[in-house]
Amino acid sequence: MTVAVRKPQKTRRPEPPAPVARARRISRSMVVAAILVVWLLLFAVLRGTQTLSLAAADLTGLHRWLNDVNDSIGANRNSNPLFLYFFNEIRLVIDNLVTFVQHLISQPSGTRPVPQIGWLGVVGLAGYVSWALADWRVALLAVAGFTFFGLQGLWQESMDTLALILCAVFVALLFAIPLGVWAGLSDRFNRIITPFLDFMQTMPTFVYLAPLTLIFLIGGASATIATVIYAAPPAIRITAHAIRSVPATTVEAADSMGATPRQSLLKVLLPMSRRTVVMGVNQTIMAALAMVTIAALIDAPGLGKTVVQALQSLDVGTAFNAGLAIVVMAIVLDRVTTAASGRAEAARNSDGRFLRWRRPLLAAGGVVAVVLVYLSHTYVWAADFPGQGGTGSSIAKAADDVTTWAQDHLSGLTNGFRDAITNGLLNPFQTLLTDSPWWVVGAALIAVGAVLGGRRAGVTTAVCVGLLVGTGVWSDGMTTLASTVVATVLVMLLGVVFGVWMGRSPLVDRLVRPTLDAAQVMPPFVYLVPFLALFGATRFTAIVAAVVYAAPVAIKIIADGVRTVPETTVEAATAAGCNTWQIITKVQLPMSRGALTLATNQGLIYVLSMVVVGGLVGAGALGYDVVAGFSQGQLYGKGLAAGLAIVLLGVMFDRITQAAARRTSA
Repeated sequence: MTVAVRKPQKTRRPEPPAPVARARRISRSMVVAAILVVWLLLFAVLRGTQTLSLAAADLTGLHRWLNDVNDSIGANRNSNPLFLYFFNEIRLVIDNLVTFVQHLISQPSGTRPVPQIGWLGVVGLAGYVSWALADWRVALLAVAGFTFFGLQGLWQESMDTLALILCAVFVALLFAIPLGVWAGLSDRFNRIITPFLDFMQTMPTFVYLAPLTLIFLIGGASATIATVIYAAPPAIRITAHAIRSVPATTVEAADSMGATPRQSLLKVLLPMSRRTVVMGVNQTIMAALAMVTIAALIDAPGLGKTVVQALQSLDVGTAFNAGLAIVVMAIVLDRVTTAASGRAEAARNSDGRFLRWRRPLLAAGGVVAVVLVYLSHTYVWAADFPGQGGTGSSIAKAADDVTTWAQDHLSGLTNGFRDAITNGLLNPFQTLLTDSPWWVVGAALIAVGAVLGGRRAGVTTAVCVGLLVGTGVWSDGMTTLASTVVATVLVMLLGVVFGVWMGRSPLVDRLVRPTLDAAQVMPPFVYLVPFLALFGATRFTAIVAAVVYAAPVAIKIIADGVRTVPETTVEAATAAGCNTWQIITKVQLPMSRGALTLATNQGLIYVLSMVVVGGLVGAGALGYDVVAGFSQGQLYGKGLAAGLAIVLLGVMFDRITQAAARRTSA
């Protein structure tokens, strides 16, 4: 009997997918490297030709045409029906609203030498409202913060800023909340409005100012309208998200009980999304504060105007004192609205006895607030803040002393660091961008955009490049591009180092994250002041301020990305003998590519807005063009074109990095 022995069949092992993906990544990197090599070769041959450079006082045909449009609008503002019955009416309504609030809390009203509600009444109202919306701790913070404004000698400036914020937030929420609810209920409307919100949030704050002054002139009305446009998108997005986050089963239960769509909205959707909507209000207030301070460039009153004037005269002490007031106001407004979003949940978790005591106490507090308002309306001592702002003078003097000491003792270190970054990184890259022929730079940008982001990103980059050439400020745009890219590289270095550290260590995350959250509350202007003291009025000052301004958001995104890497994957790598460096570079960072790309996207947008603001402290380029356009009538058209160039750079950055993020996560 023979036994048949089956020969083992050879099986083909399937190709592992990882090498394929790696090969694809390497090939894309090699294409980008090849593009850069070709660019460098063409730069060596064609350097200094067809650079489209333009002197600071020179204008193109587009700039002159924009000047003519500005002059024509000014001449026909009171006769053109569109302005007479639409734009002028909007300006009148907003201007009356702002003037009313200013006369109420900040500026003399009518024949009165003081506002209707003096400092004591405002402090009392701030404390009472904070207590009613949050708790007694936040109320104490509000009272201390508002009193500090008076001690600084900046009471009227602070109240002017607060008046603009209140008006802008009020108008913004009138539109934002209904639009957010609509976007939350309608998928079609959400798809329509999302591109507009993306565009509005991509644009740096500077860009809103120039076109609005063309229509609404300079002053508080234009500043408020610009703030409304800038501050509304967060409220719309967050409200829509809140409505969509309500569980579908809850809505279905309400429908099954016969609730109408109106009843479902008012009784179910809005109450259940209230906390998230209040967070949207918080973001709107923070955006309004940032915009109101920058709107000082178009003659908006308040703390921003003090900071701008001090920066332009390099008065670090005065700028620091006013900047500190802006920080205090940001902290107070942020804490009040943040605590308000969680008060309802805290009340539900507390016992009924606390609620029974709270209402009588609030009633008594309301009586006290009314008495303080009456006193501040009636008596000069309660209306006009006493003293001469000695605390503010001491703060300014201390800031000047620290600045002098730093310049005397740290100049070697700071100048060495500045020169190393400037000469080793910024100048070579800027020379490559500004001295290459414009068509070489444009072709390189389009090619890189297509490789990293795909065909649509390449088309968008091509359109942006073409329009950049048309603005007539190509050379200044490339200078701004160089500063933006260098600052973004530094942001990502900080983001990777601290983001990985926070992502790997919960203790570090708990210690560092509150500082990052506080840093994101501060308006961009504030970051310029300390670095102006350290590095003087140079473009490097703007770059360092941009890095510090943009780093918190990049660090948090990368930390969250590293934290989402499965723990089992990290444990498997550890069991395979990988050390810490290998786990970070071979496992956690590669698996966080989507977060890295998103951090790059947000870092670029934040950096671009801050680099442009740096035009106030010697950054030059597009930021200077915009500022000069506000202050010199003959350069208005060039400033408007520079604003458009900033928008194009922002759109180009945003589309390339977003498309790259989608391709990375796919």
